[in-house]
Amino acid sequence: MSRRAFALFALLAASLNGLAAELVCPDLATAVQVAPCPTDEELSYTYKGYCGDNNRLYGKEAEVCAEFENYRKLKNIALWESADGEFSGYVSCDLPAASLRAATAQSMKLAKQGGVTRLVCAYGGNLSFTHRTRAECSVQGSGACAGEGASCKATCR
Repeated sequence: MSRRAFALFALLAASLNGLAAELVCPDLATAVQVAPCPTDEELSYTYKGYCGDNNRLYGKEAEVCAEFENYRKLKNIALWESADGEFSGYVSCDLPAASLRAATAQSMKLAKQGGVTRLVCAYGGNLSFTHRTRAECSVQGSGACAGEGASCKATCR
């Protein structure tokens, strides 16, 4: 690579680093299920492995394995994504799709986990969608959504 091309590349990279991306909590009316729900047969099979005799070796929580229904409640989930693929979340397969699509964002929170920043949009109950990035982000305002996801915003650099 010539010095001139390298200089242009470095200038372009520096200018892109200065751009800030604004992220808003997704509208779940357009969310897409990207993984299927497990069948009852699959859940039964994995329950036996997860909660079998070797359970004590892995230190699993006793209440999860106390009854199949407890395990089913924990593991009967499917991966969903926002329409643009920026946010994702594991959603209970027992939640009707119409209820998911009608949910509105209530808050956006920022969490750090190592070098990863997680922007978590909460929709009430156990329903949340998360955006993961290595960029530095900040939530605008208090993080409350005021009844609409578009008011929950974060800026990432």
